[in-house]
Amino acid sequence: MRSISLMSLALAALLAGCGGDDGNTNDEPPLPDTSGAPAGWADEVPLAILEDIDPAADFVEVALEAKVATVEYRPGVATEVWTYNGTVPGPMLRAKVGDTVVVHFTNHLPEATTIHWHGLRVPAEMDGAGHMTTAIEPGASFDYRFVVPDAGLFWFHPHVRSDVQVEKGLYGTVLVEDPAQPDLGDTVTLVLDDVALRADGSLAPPGSGGHMEEMIGRQGNTLLVNGRIAPTLLARAGRPQHWRLVNTANARYFHLEIPGHRIVRVGGDAGLVPAPVESDSLLLVPGERAEIVVTPVGEPGDRIVVRNLPYERGHGTGLEDPAELFAVEIADLPAEQTPQLPSILGTVEPIVVDGSEPVQTVALSEVMNHTQMIFRINGQAWPDVEPLTATVGETQVWEVTNETNMDHPFHLHGFFFQVQEVNGAAPALREWKDSVNVPAEGTLRFAVRYDDRPGGWMFHCHILEHAELGMMGELQLVR
Repeated sequence: MRSISLMSLALAALLAGCGGDDGNTNDEPPLPDTSGAPAGWADEVPLAILEDIDPAADFVEVALEAKVATVEYRPGVATEVWTYNGTVPGPMLRAKVGDTVVVHFTNHLPEATTIHWHGLRVPAEMDGAGHMTTAIEPGASFDYRFVVPDAGLFWFHPHVRSDVQVEKGLYGTVLVEDPAQPDLGDTVTLVLDDVALRADGSLAPPGSGGHMEEMIGRQGNTLLVNGRIAPTLLARAGRPQHWRLVNTANARYFHLEIPGHRIVRVGGDAGLVPAPVESDSLLLVPGERAEIVVTPVGEPGDRIVVRNLPYERGHGTGLEDPAELFAVEIADLPAEQTPQLPSILGTVEPIVVDGSEPVQTVALSEVMNHTQMIFRINGQAWPDVEPLTATVGETQVWEVTNETNMDHPFHLHGFFFQVQEVNGAAPALREWKDSVNVPAEGTLRFAVRYDDRPGGWMFHCHILEHAELGMMGELQLVR
């Protein structure tokens, strides 16, 4: 309890300091570098890194291949999956803010696919959005080329039969780094997912969950962190760990709790937030990212379990028992004194709205059509939808109303937005978002400003089964 109190005092001090406007943090003690981390502290959660085959500065060129392979989700049991470069998750693409990225992609799957760069502000023709771009057929190749203007953790996945292809293993991460970002502790990227495994280790076939799978989306029986079941991180007591998290699951909401510890959120969908926010738990909806700082406390040998708590998003989804997601073990090393986090992390300029902005009204609904669920936006099911329209340079307010009795994670391609209200209440923190939860029978309002990237852009529920069953819309942006 003593260490928790130290962290609380540190957070109180830094939050109190947020009232200043000069942004000067020179007097704050620096956070430790990774040289003090326990040896092999993240060896159980390895992520492959894509090799940059072009040595030029400010230019990242990589080769990516979609292919069938086998992995071991359960030790010693082979599972056939679809992969990027043979691994699940696929390899991480690393770049710096402002880099030009070229991805030479080849499809060796038995069906067509695309790559959608979730959260990256790419040109419309590079967005890989299913019916709105050309799919890459089996045996074909395509070069994705774009500039990465924003720091943060992003991810990539197909947008053709996404419910099936993502579940089979097609997803990977993009880390865009800002050299000026402060050191926040021992840093690791953690990719959260679940899969439905049968007794023999094979993936349960699509649709095997029947009507309930259509209704709530596909929730697997096996939780994964970087493709591993219940891995363990090592930690030095008192030394902060900086976790970059992304929820790549088809439908599961991850609700993280660390008994005896507080979670300090320092970043979201688009990099660092303005100031740290301390809480008891973290909810991460499908497609969403978060960066958190956790300071493990305890004695050498102590095992701290990171749990996934039940979350009721509708239709009994909150009836599951808490489950271990991964663990943190305190190494046999002297404890460190916990340093103070920077009081100012990122800058998020507000989108100013004065009531004169055009309002896009978006209603999420569902209906049973004979024996199948149909999910709709504004009464229409994809692809038979009437596009919304916008003009480059304008600011719009979107009012998203959820007419169903379950939560829906909403994702807008290509643009960040700022949430103005959820059920009439302003959010606690201003930040850039591209994926956000819309509560059951609730209303969310956000503001978005369109930069000069005209074309067709999708928006949809990121429960992938809901998107494929119709809950997708289209925005046409024109000059």
